[in-house]
This record gives sequence, C-alpha cells and structure tokens, in this order.
Amino acid sequence: MTGGGFATSANGVEFEAKITPIVIISCIMAATGGLMFGYDVGVSGGVTSMPDFLEKFFPVVYRKVQAGTEKDSNYCKYDNQGLQLFTSSLYLAGLTATFFASYTTRTRGRRLTMLIAGVFFIIGVALNAGAQDLAMLIAGRILLGCGVGFANQAVPLFLSEIAPTRIRGGLNILFQLNITIGILFANLVNYGTAKRMGMEVIVRFGGNPALLLTVGALLVTETPNSLVERGRLDEGKAVLRRIRGTDNVEPEFADLLEASRLAKEVKHPFRNLLQRKNRPQLVIAVALQIFQQCTGINAIMFYAPVLFNTVGFGNDASLYSAVVTGAVNVLSTVVSIYSVDKVGRRFLLLEAGFQMFFSQVVIAIILGIKVTDHSTNLSKGFAILVVVMICTYVAAFAWSWGPLGWLIPSETFPLETRSAGQSVTVCVNLLFTFIIAQAFLSMLCHFKFGIFIFFSAWVLVMSFFVMFLLPETKNVPIEEMTERVWKKHWFWARFMDDHNDQVFVNGKKSNGKSNGFDPSTRL
Repeated sequence: MTGGGFATSANGVEFEAKITPIVIISCIMAATGGLMFGYDVGVSGGVTSMPDFLEKFFPVVYRKVQAGTEKDSNYCKYDNQGLQLFTSSLYLAGLTATFFASYTTRTRGRRLTMLIAGVFFIIGVALNAGAQDLAMLIAGRILLGCGVGFANQAVPLFLSEIAPTRIRGGLNILFQLNITIGILFANLVNYGTAKRMGMEVIVRFGGNPALLLTVGALLVTETPNSLVERGRLDEGKAVLRRIRGTDNVEPEFADLLEASRLAKEVKHPFRNLLQRKNRPQLVIAVALQIFQQCTGINAIMFYAPVLFNTVGFGNDASLYSAVVTGAVNVLSTVVSIYSVDKVGRRFLLLEAGFQMFFSQVVIAIILGIKVTDHSTNLSKGFAILVVVMICTYVAAFAWSWGPLGWLIPSETFPLETRSAGQSVTVCVNLLFTFIIAQAFLSMLCHFKFGIFIFFSAWVLVMSFFVMFLLPETKNVPIEEMTERVWKKHWFWARFMDDHNDQVFVNGKKSNGKSNGFDPSTRL
C-alpha cells in the first residue's frame, strides 16, 4: 500500500513521491546496522558487572569488587583502565575504519559498505565468543569497531537518500531505533543468561543482528543518489521511479544530476569541507556529535549495571534496572519517529534539554546525600526515584539527541561533500564515545555524584547552541538545504557567499571572483 505526497524544491517545482513498500522494507533492512551497534553497547555494560567475566579477564577488578575493603570507595571499585579499554577499543577502531568507509561509500556505494560492515560484525562476534584471553577479546572488539565505523558511515546516508522528504526524519530514526532495540536485547540477554549460560553465550547472541545486517545489505536496493554520483544514470533513474512509486521523477532526477555535476567537480571532498560555504554544515555536524556524547548517555548505557551496582543495587537488581531503562529507550525513540517530521528537530532538542538537565541535577542531589565513599544509605524509595530519574533522562535523550545527532548531519551536507561530511560526523562521534568510555569509570571515582552535575552543565550549553545556531530542516528536500536553510539563517547566511573560496577542482585550487563583495562581512 502506498501513500501519495509532494515536496517542493527551491525553484517551486514539486517532487512527487509515494510511500512505497520497497522504501519501507529497504529502510528497515538497512537500519538493522543499528541493532549490532546497540547490542555491543548493551553487552559491554552487562558483562563488565558479571563476576565470572571479571574473574577470567580482569582478576584485579574481580578481587577488588569481592573484597570490598573499607579503603575502596563505592565509586571506585570498578575503576580500571583495562576494563575501560575493553569497552572503548571498539570505538577507537570504528573511528579509524570510518575513513576507509568514506571511500567505499563514495566510490562503491552505500549498499556494499553496509555489506562490509556485516562481515566485520560476524568475524568480531566469532572472536569474542571464543576468546580465551584479554588479547583475543580486544581483537574481537576491534573488528566489531570496524563494523560500527562502516555501518555508521553508510546507514544514515542510505536512509536519508532513499526516504521521501516528508518522512525522511522518521525513516532515518529507524537506525537509532534499532540501536535502542539492540541495547534492550542485550540487557534482556544479560539478565536472562548471566547465571545460567555465561559470557560466551551472551556474546554469541550478537551473531543474530550481524547476520541480519549482512543479509539485508544483499537484499536492499542502492540509492539513486549514489548511482547517479557514480555515473550510472539510467539505473539511478529506474531506481528513483521504483522507490517513489511514480514515473514523474524528472524534477527530482534533475536535482540529483545537478548535485552530481557539482560533486564530480570536487576531487578533494575532505579539503572542500573546509570551504567557507561548507562551514555551517561542518560546524553543526561536529558540534552535534560532541554534544551527543557530552550528555553522558553512553556512559550510562555502557555502564548501567555497574552504575546501579555502585549506588547500592544488587547484581540482579542492577541488570533488571538496566532492562527497564533499555525499554524506556526503545519506546521513547518510537515517539521521535512519530513526532520529528511534525514538530520539528529544534523543538525536540530544546524540550529534551530541560528534561535531561532537571533529571541529572535530581540524581546528583540524591547520590550526594545518600551514597558516600564507604556506605550506601539508599532506601527503596530513593532507589526507585533514581531509576525513575534515569528513565526520565534516557527518554528525553531517546527522542532528541540520540536520533537527531545522526539525522541532522546526514541530511544537511550537499552531495559533493556528503560522504566526507558523514565520515567526519562518525569520526568525531566515535572519538568522543571512546573518550567517554575510557574515562567514565575514572571520572565516577573522582567526581563521585558530581559526574551528573558535569554532564548537566553540558546539557545547558548545548541547549543554548540549539536555540541560537541550529536551523530547522523539517520537510526540506535533501538537495535543497543550501537554498532553503543555510542562505536564510540569521547567522549562517553570511557563509554562503563563497566567491572568494578556494575550491579544489580536478586537483587544483580555483579562486572565484567577487563583484562588489564586502570583506567586512567575513568572519
């Protein structure tokens, strides 16, 4: 069943597009890349709180947790660089892999890049499931990280390019929804198998989403944007007709051809990202990734069971609480899918900023009063309140910074720098994910309850950034962002006069000429 609709380009021409089954199925299959990413996040937090896992791979931490001596602070019993490296190595590998993924995405297509991601995931799961020592465990994590780098590079671009304009936000958020489902699935597996089957079986479950992504990459169609970019014009037009459910695709196809022409003139997309006219998209993309990690969400998702253990929950209770927060994460992401193309990106980000700030401050106050270095006076009522506040925080993130941190960069770069821009987006995201994952347990040890004050301060900063500098991109065709968004923004419009930019065309610098350009308007 299809639904009809139109999107209007900058010159007033309407793009006809129906919501076709092939688009929905392709987006669902592609978005399974997020399942593996989410499962890795959830498994990391679960196994690092399990005694059997700690005894086998991190005996120093195991002895510290089991001994529970008076000199060991409640906040410091999991503070170990090796344990943090187990979690963070995945993201460092993903950071490196994204540079290679940018090349394959641009020259070989989005579909092949997703297939490579699936293969990396399968091999990484196999290594982790059979790990006999820490080196083998880290090697598996590194391969999983390569899969994350390739998947995070290709999937958001695929979803933004194949989706009709008016539901692009909702379909793109399927990637984030799958991440949250992966986290919940991992939490359920952690809780259900921790005592019965052990860490190896928990890791093997990760083979399911890895296989889904690989099969999905074989079945989905390539995006028309990618086909046109690589010179396969007839095939690109045929795919565009099929996914839009209409033969009237000439206006949209003409936009793709123009975008492709500009892209082919650019031989050094990474250099051209630094052009003045591309600075707004680059600044927004980088800022969103830094801010997304500085909300503290991944610290909570990575180490949720450890965190709940720290504040006085038993091991089973901490795993159960992680399941509850994972379920909230999934349901709230569904809210984002429904609302993002109705209320817009800015509204969701600003509302969530208030909600996250409030909940983190409340958590900090409770922990500051009730949880000291050597005693935990957390009554059942306060323990429930901590879980409720963490769920409030997770819900706000899940319908805002979680999905929109990926959606907005994937829809704002022009075609000529889109792959390079997405590569920078993924790279910055994984870099700061690595930093937070590597530092969180040490920060928790030193900051104690103040860790939540630290993250709430960042939430305040990023909310002001959204209020003044982030434009609304709701219902704007992806190839029309420059004309309809950046050139009309109160601040970023000044960067759109690119006459004096040095453009790298055919490997050479080309200086545009300016007529009557006032240098005083340049920043």
